[in-house]
Amino acid sequence: MNTSVVKILVVDDEPPIRKLLRVGLTAEGYAMVEAVNGEEAAALITEEKPDLILLDLGLPDISGHDLLERWRAELVELPIVVLSSRTDETGIVKALELGADDYLTKPFGMRELAARIRVALRHKLQQQGERPIFQVGDLSVDLVKRIVKVADKEVKLSPKEYEILRVLVQHAGKVITHQHILKHVWGGSTDVQYLRVYVRQLRQKIEATPDQPQYILTETGVGYRLREPEQ
Repeated sequence: MNTSVVKILVVDDEPPIRKLLRVGLTAEGYAMVEAVNGEEAAALITEEKPDLILLDLGLPDISGHDLLERWRAELVELPIVVLSSRTDETGIVKALELGADDYLTKPFGMRELAARIRVALRHKLQQQGERPIFQVGDLSVDLVKRIVKVADKEVKLSPKEYEILRVLVQHAGKVITHQHILKHVWGGSTDVQYLRVYVRQLRQKIEATPDQPQYILTETGVGYRLREPEQ
């Protein structure tokens, strides 16, 4: 994707944040449009047709959580990265469960934000034309044949271990909450500690150093993120 034509909608009521983003995003080659509340944002989605949304949760007219829920219900499929001064895990998990693709807490660095934007945009492209074989580093996952290899050596996974990995592969680079994985692998009725046991077993099989994982990364108190292939 050519960043010179990517348009980003920033939804934030703080002028200093919008100014920071205007400077930073322009330097990265993105076009930017701004909204200070939910009503303006809704109009700009239709008028400007942005490629990605940066959303502050603390808006003056409607909460960011409510906006996320509304947009996903309306089938707005744009990648949405949440920017928030909230650091509580509950708020972050709720945003991700409602359909946010990623999140950053304020204050944030522009380099990290730019990297998260690139991941979200690439993930969207992958969803539109998903590849049957996923590869990152020495790890490869064939989603058609259900074959997992590390350094070209096949790794035997249990059905549950494979299903966890499959969910992470389908959303590589994106934070996946505990509840999302539990819902898709166990139907939602299993304890989070049970999931942690399976992830530990999975890491033992695919990570060179399980205690310092390079592929399945922990988002403390939130969930997991599978490292995305470098492009």
